[in-house]
Formats: sequence, C-alpha cells, structure tokens
Amino acid sequence: MSKLQNPNATRQIAWPSVVTVISAAILIGAEVFGAAFAGGWALGILFGLEGGATQILQAVLFVLGVVVMVAFIRNAQRIEPFFKRA
Repeated sequence: MSKLQNPNATRQIAWPSVVTVISAAILIGAEVFGAAFAGGWALGILFGLEGGATQILQAVLFVLGVVVMVAFIRNAQRIEPFFKRA
C-alpha cells in the first residue's frame, strides 16, 4: 500500500533551504536587474532613443527581470522545499 501523509502533521520551515534559495536569489537578482538597467541604457543609445524612451525600455527589461526571478524562486522551491512535515 502507498504511504499517505497525515494532513494533521505540523509543517516546519526548513531554514537551510530557505537561506540557500534567498541567497541565490539575491546573487542572481543583482545580475538580472543590473543587466536590465545596463541593457536598456545600451539599447537606448544604440537605437538613438530619447531619455524617456530609454527609461521605458529599462522598465520593460526590469519587469522581464522580475518574471525571471519569480520563475527562479518557484523552480528553486521545487528542488529545495521551504517546508517539511514533522
């Protein structure tokens, strides 16, 4: 027979997993958002965009960076679960 988990079991936070994922997110986030800012600035110059258009491009790349970070956290949470059953 298959093992059934007790729905009344308490869940505890797996702090080593949480710290690992948050640390990686900080490192990767700095790279992603730095690249979004620098990439928007560089593309603005390359295409001869005015200041406002460059900032809009940077904002679009920043939002893309947020999407990347959310996907990273969700996938990392699958590998390093934040909770464990006690």
